[in-house]
Amino acid sequence: MSIFLLSISTIIWPVGKRNIVGTRVRQARKAARPPITQTDLAARLQLLGTVMDQSGLSKIESGQRPVSDIEVVALAKALKVSVEWLLEGTDASSIL
Repeated sequence: MSIFLLSISTIIWPVGKRNIVGTRVRQARKAARPPITQTDLAARLQLLGTVMDQSGLSKIESGQRPVSDIEVVALAKALKVSVEWLLEGTDASSIL
């Protein structure tokens, strides 16, 4: 019985941070000149065919919402940064 419970607990999504790009999305938005609002970013995403509202972006930036691979690519295009920078970049000069 304890093995079964252990198995179930390992597949439950952990509470807390649910993405690694949220901080980068916020950083890229604020670094843009002029800065991009969440509403403006949502509009850019819509033009790229990705439907996401300001509330969804807020949840991504705070780490409360997971981000699909398709959304990561769209966010990178809309923010004019590389996917690599969103996922793992450590250098601010990587912002395009």
